[in-house]
Amino acid sequence: MSRTALPQRIYLAGLSLAAIALLSGCGALVVGGAAATTAIVATDRRTAGQQVEDQAIEMKVAAEMRRLFAETQSVRINTYSYAGQVLLLGDVPSEQNKQSAGQAAEGVEKVQRVINQLRVGDVTPVSVRTNDTWLSSKVRTTLINTKGVPSRTINVTTERGIVYLMGRVTETEGALAATATSSVAGINKVVKLFDIVSAESLQQSATATTQPAPIEQGGAAASNESGASFESGGAQAMPVQ
Repeated sequence: MSRTALPQRIYLAGLSLAAIALLSGCGALVVGGAAATTAIVATDRRTAGQQVEDQAIEMKVAAEMRRLFAETQSVRINTYSYAGQVLLLGDVPSEQNKQSAGQAAEGVEKVQRVINQLRVGDVTPVSVRTNDTWLSSKVRTTLINTKGVPSRTINVTTERGIVYLMGRVTETEGALAATATSSVAGINKVVKLFDIVSAESLQQSATATTQPAPIEQGGAAASNESGASFESGGAQAMPVQ
């Protein structure tokens, strides 16, 4: 490498880091989505196309949140999408802000349903968020070590001690995963937001990987109230052990 090329590469790297910092949020406004990795494609029960679509949904919803709350102080919103089902977590200053965020997310292309679990109040302290990250890590380890649980197809997110589980599972797998999660110390509640599929559909998808697995449709829409029970496609809240 020439001596003139090295400073140029350092300069370009610096610009990239600056751009990332700008995209991550400004001031008290923090809006983000779930991190995406190429490894997910090989282990997730969604098709590669569905995974890419969910990643695009997360980016679009996050962009809508930044646009909506550009002038609003003390906002923290994280977005997660699985099979078009969007979960909103974080903190907003008012109930009106919460409702506006939910409506904006519903308007994003390909979004099937929005589960608005935004909390009205001050931004959650860093110490609590750090503990939530630790709890998510412990839950993932527990699921990996639990027989009969397809841990690699389950997304785990924790917000103020409440664990949200998203993924494509059978009823039995979902129950096992929720029970195992509820045994982890420090968790306040487990919320199942699964896409329930039949065991037969999983067998069919194993022999025809080019076709997405059929999904058994659920019932009524989820509640928007934080901590409330969910009843849709096998999604529901359960207390910890």
